[in-house]
Amino acid sequence: MMLADSLQKRFVMGLPVHHSSNYCRWLLNRLHQRQGAHVVTLNAEMCVQAEQDADLSQIIRQAELVIPDGAGIELYFRWFERQQIKRCPGIELAADLLSQLSSTDKVVFYGGAPGVTETAARNWQLKAPPLKVAIAQHGFLSEVEQQTFQTALQQLQPQVIFVGLGVPRQEFWIAAHRHLCPEAVWIGVGGSFDIWAGLKTRAPRWFCDNHLEWLYRLYKEPWRWRRMLALPKFAWRAAMHRWQKG
Repeated sequence: MMLADSLQKRFVMGLPVHHSSNYCRWLLNRLHQRQGAHVVTLNAEMCVQAEQDADLSQIIRQAELVIPDGAGIELYFRWFERQQIKRCPGIELAADLLSQLSSTDKVVFYGGAPGVTETAARNWQLKAPPLKVAIAQHGFLSEVEQQTFQTALQQLQPQVIFVGLGVPRQEFWIAAHRHLCPEAVWIGVGGSFDIWAGLKTRAPRWFCDNHLEWLYRLYKEPWRWRRMLALPKFAWRAAMHRWQKG
């Protein structure tokens, strides 16, 4: 039986995916050991982007934790590898981690639109009173403001830093700035601040359980249709990659 804090590495299109029965416990252990980590929430769209961007691919390969965020990743292992790997949505892992942090752990929210990140932080502090969101900073910063923010990060040395700049910008930003807080856990959370602030809602559970969260997003945000083209492209490229492996 797999230990709750252990990781098993699998691969999809040459990219690592870590399998664990308890990702949150693994991260908490990492925090307690003051080791730090970069968490990548891998989905089909990111796999396609990484195939075309060597720098992004390298960042994913070097991350200490790559979780199977998207339904496409779960289905890949079920169909092509005959393995059962349950997806772990990044927003759920982030929420689980936030709910288990101690009052001495300092958290940073970075990214999102002005006002949204601050609202998300306030909502979380109401939901989990012991939580300490030390900095809630939107992502629209001037060069001078960016330098000021980075200096604040370095002085604060938080335990957890959530970066919501969208894929792949957040992955590049984390990779470029991890040296500021080497003992922190850095997690790219995409549009999670919008959801935590109450501006958007996640798909109903039925859609999530049946791998149709993408369809709900398309219904709510029709402009995403171009991004959805990555899904059939991922299926084709994953099948070709698996065939080439024999």
